[in-house]
Amino acid sequence: MSSLFANKVIYFNYEEVPDRVIKGAVFSVTFKTLSTIRKYQKVRYKFSHYRGIKILDASPARTKKGKYYYDTFHMIATRKNAKLPTVKASLIAPYKYPSTVIQGEKLNVITLNPKEDFSNVIANTLELIDYKTTSFDATHNIVIFVLKAHNSYLKSIHFNNVYKQGIESYKGYYRTTKVTYFVVIDKKIENFTFSYFNLQNNKFEKLSIPIIVDDDSVSTQTDLKPKNQSHEQIKIYIAATLAAVIIAFIVWRRKYFYAILLIFPLGYIAYIVVPDKDVCIKKGANIYLLPVSNGTIFEVTQSQLHLTKEGSVTNFVKVKLQNDKIGWVKNEDTCAY
Repeated sequence: MSSLFANKVIYFNYEEVPDRVIKGAVFSVTFKTLSTIRKYQKVRYKFSHYRGIKILDASPARTKKGKYYYDTFHMIATRKNAKLPTVKASLIAPYKYPSTVIQGEKLNVITLNPKEDFSNVIANTLELIDYKTTSFDATHNIVIFVLKAHNSYLKSIHFNNVYKQGIESYKGYYRTTKVTYFVVIDKKIENFTFSYFNLQNNKFEKLSIPIIVDDDSVSTQTDLKPKNQSHEQIKIYIAATLAAVIIAFIVWRRKYFYAILLIFPLGYIAYIVVPDKDVCIKKGANIYLLPVSNGTIFEVTQSQLHLTKEGSVTNFVKVKLQNDKIGWVKNEDTCAY
């Protein structure tokens, strides 16, 4: 027994464990660690025998007080019957030293009792950054919006009673996260209202998105509002200015022969402003809900199709399908490529 005690190089234990946690909420667990060895690179933790827990950190946040290190991991409880991990701590050092193991404790997990409009988001704060609504088909609109959360596992977001939904982009992890999300809802809905649980105020709070259908094409996932100064519009302004200069030159010099030069700027303006009536789509092309490379695919063409062109953004063309649904196709999946 004394030999084992002499070989022990790591002393640690669960220092801070919350008295209770809310299912789905981010919480922290801190280990108090002391090493009897000075020359080592770091402490490696290996977790095992835990249940109902998702560990969010690959490595801990560390602080030092005196001779002790305090290593903090963030986790979420995924079910009511949850247990903290059994933890094996080892030193990363030039020499191999014995590891130390401690057992995990059972957690006191509280389950919320939300209303039907709950978004499954639990956070210190949740902000609606931007939103946009376009028509999806004859009976549905598609709403795309950006949410920013603090201290939240925003990947768990989910809505009840919507036709389709999904994450289009996700940035951050849990300290500060931003998600671009879409829902396909009934056209009769005038406001898309949902709730989340505010950890700071310890209550459910509501956010609401007014449904204002925009016929303009959806822009990128980082800027949902239509751009007044898009590349196409700037090119139109340049072409229109050039046409005005040519007209002024013709009137001033009375050289009507130069009117032929108006073909180029006016033709270019017509080319941009007047879209093609239809576009050829290849067999096996993916039809996306939104013009995002890794976005949600809701249909795949079974044969070559000629569809009505509704608009375009960079790398994507907006089309109306044969069932009147609106979708997006990559330029590379059109027959022109």
